[in-house]
Amino acid sequence: MSQSTKPQLTHLDKDGNATMVDVGDKPTTQRSAIATGKVLMQPETLNAIQQGNLKKGDVLTTAKLAGIMGAKRTAELIPLCHPLPLTYIDVGFDVLADESAIQITATCRTQGQTGVEMEALTAVNVAALTIYDMAKAIDRAMQITDIHLVEKRGGVHGDYQADSS
Repeated sequence: MSQSTKPQLTHLDKDGNATMVDVGDKPTTQRSAIATGKVLMQPETLNAIQQGNLKKGDVLTTAKLAGIMGAKRTAELIPLCHPLPLTYIDVGFDVLADESAIQITATCRTQGQTGVEMEALTAVNVAALTIYDMAKAIDRAMQITDIHLVEKRGGVHGDYQADSS
């Protein structure tokens, strides 16, 4: 691949130094992103979460609120992310009994000049970490896995849909 066709990393300047992307000239458009991930656990742990039998309280409600808070604070956690006025955040859970897992899905939207992929990914990560924190007393072997962007809409690079394979 020649130098002229090599993809350029947007967070590096011409000298290779980290830089925040200037989005000032980009149009304001509707943007959205969906991310997902899983927390794998012992069947007994999954049952305790579903039954509400953990000393720390309602795991999924707490994880939902934590994920929403995480999305709102993404720019404070990821150094080169722009602070965004998020217009919508949702964090949902699906119990995957056959995998002994909880799947987390986060959706974020904004009307802005840059996308919300990092906010959706942060929401999933923070929700997963909250599940781990609340249930670690009975299952320290839980695993946080498969966190990825499922879809993004809007922006100059167009839409993205992850392969379902």
